[in-house]
Amino acid sequence: MDALTAHSPILAIAIPLLAAFVTPLVGRFGARTRNVFVIVVLLFVEFIVFILARDIYANGTQLYTLGAATPSLGLPENYMVPVRIVLEVDALGIFMGIISATVALAGAVYSIACMKHETGQDRFYTLLFLLTVGMLGMQFTGDLFNLFIFLEILSISGAALAAFRTRFVDAVEGGFKYLIISTVAALMVLFATGIFYGQYNVLNIAAIADAMQYTALDKMALALLLIALLTKSGGAPSHWWVPDTYTPAPAGTSPMIYAATLACMSTMFRVAFTLYGIKMSFATVGWIVIIAGILSMFIGVTMALRQTDVKRLMAYHVISQGGYMLLGVGVGIAVLGDPQAMAAYGREAVAGGLFHVINHAFFKGLLLLTGEALFFRLGTRDLNNMGGMGRNMKWTCAFFLIGALSISGVPPFNGFASKLMIYEASYQLNPMLTIIAMMVSIMTLASFTKVFQSAFTGPQLPEYKDVTDVPLAMKLGMGILAAATLFFSFFPGVVVDTIIYPAADALLNQAGYIGAVMGGG
Repeated sequence: MDALTAHSPILAIAIPLLAAFVTPLVGRFGARTRNVFVIVVLLFVEFIVFILARDIYANGTQLYTLGAATPSLGLPENYMVPVRIVLEVDALGIFMGIISATVALAGAVYSIACMKHETGQDRFYTLLFLLTVGMLGMQFTGDLFNLFIFLEILSISGAALAAFRTRFVDAVEGGFKYLIISTVAALMVLFATGIFYGQYNVLNIAAIADAMQYTALDKMALALLLIALLTKSGGAPSHWWVPDTYTPAPAGTSPMIYAATLACMSTMFRVAFTLYGIKMSFATVGWIVIIAGILSMFIGVTMALRQTDVKRLMAYHVISQGGYMLLGVGVGIAVLGDPQAMAAYGREAVAGGLFHVINHAFFKGLLLLTGEALFFRLGTRDLNNMGGMGRNMKWTCAFFLIGALSISGVPPFNGFASKLMIYEASYQLNPMLTIIAMMVSIMTLASFTKVFQSAFTGPQLPEYKDVTDVPLAMKLGMGILAAATLFFSFFPGVVVDTIIYPAADALLNQAGYIGAVMGGG
């Protein structure tokens, strides 16, 4: 193994962390120099993540132990438990790492033009780097206390980015709400971490899972972690902050804040499968997650249908589509203790939920960027005051159609592929789950048909006759996510076999995660 591959887990986190503090210094050489620096750093982070992914898919879970003579040594000689900070990156972790790095790059490219006339851009890109650090750190860390630390980095930077355009009152309100729910959620995670440390004297996730007795305190910690991470994921009934936070946020950061939301959701899945596994009351927990998913789908789509603010409408679909992920993985949790059901449809349900995670990260990120593009050119988010923009903003219109058809589950787009996996698996647990999910898809299509008709078709309004499409950098930002969406649409089988099933199997293989550390690396 070459040095770059061996040190890639820590480099993926350390490089954007260092860049966050260097950015204000680079900014003194001018905006163009700073912008080039930001893009080069994020391109290198993307490269590092793919180098790490290649190694993980070839050789399995990779450990990186800080301070150890051999980075892959998780358990020092003559020790019963890990005593150093351990990064443990398996197929699920790198799956989420790919999402985080790609969305961060697209958001940064888009922001070069979108944020060009804003003040405080050095601070903006510093926060963007810190949000990237928080997302990658949450997915790569192997211990609960550092999970809390990275969650705090993610939350504080996310709140500051959401409130960045302080001239808008709703931006300050959205950032404040995000900060409040993040603080409460982080305290819950910290309290749960204290419960584990008080019982087992370790913080490492694998070591705690290995020693887990599922005591009353463990049940309390599970409740705290599920509530905290479901809240941060924007799932019902803790969804109220999502539209207020996403709507006024600068669009280059909206996909990143959403990717951060997905990072919290995948951490919740990690808690259920890896930390607890079959030791918990899996049927009860599974149905709690399923019900949260059904509520999220229904509440999100029904609220979206009545919106006239284009970005608020898309924010409600963040809630709705998150419900599909919760439904798919919830079905897998519910049958975790039944090997036959898991083989028949449980693994497929988990894979479908994870497939929808990465699909939605790309096409929802794309839709959020198109919503900001309309606001950038028209100065309004009100659909009632738009019309005919398909003539003037052809690229934005095309990108919107790609995202809208994908999120609505229209064949052959990737949203259809992941939803079909969820439909088939959830039907075998309970047919009503599939019926509800399909109804939500129909309402989603109706919602985005309304947006397309209001914004891009119909007569052109006189006040917008001279409007042109967005600058090249914004088109490139949207193009990155559109290209990923189309690739996943045309080659779903390759994607599922290459990255989705390995991620699902990593979730289901609790013994493998524990053994990578407790077996001495």
